[in-house]
Amino acid sequence: MKKYTTLSDIENLSDIIQKAIQLKENPFQFKALGTNKTLVMLFFNSSLRTRLSTEKAAKNLGMDVMILNVHDSWNLEFEDGANMNLSTSEHIKEAAQVISQYADIIAVRAFPSLTNKEKDESEYVLNSFVKYATVPIVSMESATAHPLQALADAITIEELRTKQRPKVVLSWAPHPKVLPQAVANSFVEMMQNLDVDLTITHPEGYELSDDTIKNSLINYNQEGALKEADFVYVKNWSRYRDYGKILSQDLNWMMTTEKLGDAKFMHCLPVRRNVVVEDAVLDSDQSVVIEQANNRTFSAQIVLKQILENLDR
Repeated sequence: MKKYTTLSDIENLSDIIQKAIQLKENPFQFKALGTNKTLVMLFFNSSLRTRLSTEKAAKNLGMDVMILNVHDSWNLEFEDGANMNLSTSEHIKEAAQVISQYADIIAVRAFPSLTNKEKDESEYVLNSFVKYATVPIVSMESATAHPLQALADAITIEELRTKQRPKVVLSWAPHPKVLPQAVANSFVEMMQNLDVDLTITHPEGYELSDDTIKNSLINYNQEGALKEADFVYVKNWSRYRDYGKILSQDLNWMMTTEKLGDAKFMHCLPVRRNVVVEDAVLDSDQSVVIEQANNRTFSAQIVLKQILENLDR
């Protein structure tokens, strides 16, 4: 693996999932691999699980870690040919090359604006680092995707499934804030590459992009979609076509124990209790959100391991 910015960077999905699960048995078995190697983590947006799990993953591999909260420190310019006489003080061309001298791997987290679809879909922050850095780039969530979360989700389903082809439902839920489509996009893409029966359910008007949905089944009737589900992944996202807008706050879409049935409940966290999901679900044995969060370490660790191995070739 030369980088990890999209799920397509995974060469053998079933193999990487199994190797991630094996890492959990002995997280420190490859500690020598990262000795004298440095991971620089750049946060254009704040983080809890992604920051801690990725740092832990790197340290499990023996790496040193440096962290920079970019939004608190300095403003980067991403436009070629820009006249930098306003708020930006450094261009990505220099910044990426300089950081590459300090790092063996750079990890980047940058959210969308949710106001300019074309600019967000260009992934200008992440792709600028890919273009100008001289070391591998790892996405810790970007404007349109969260591949580390999706890999953790796949690990979780593989560990907990009780049938060869489980039914997996991605369900929209209400939320008071405008949220991106990144987690939903990557979850759908990941499920399309696994042997699962995927259904997406949401109010009409909340369709994800056609490039994301492809041939996946959409059911606008939430309770119908949830019938006989084995795993239910609940997530809010704002509208794609009327970009970044919220048209529904229908609390009837909140996940309840009655709707969930016998399925396992999944969510990437953080989650708003009694808005996205009721307490009774989160506090039940059917909730696997803590297992998902734990698997974030091992999704990051297997990615970093494969990149480090490629560096040594």
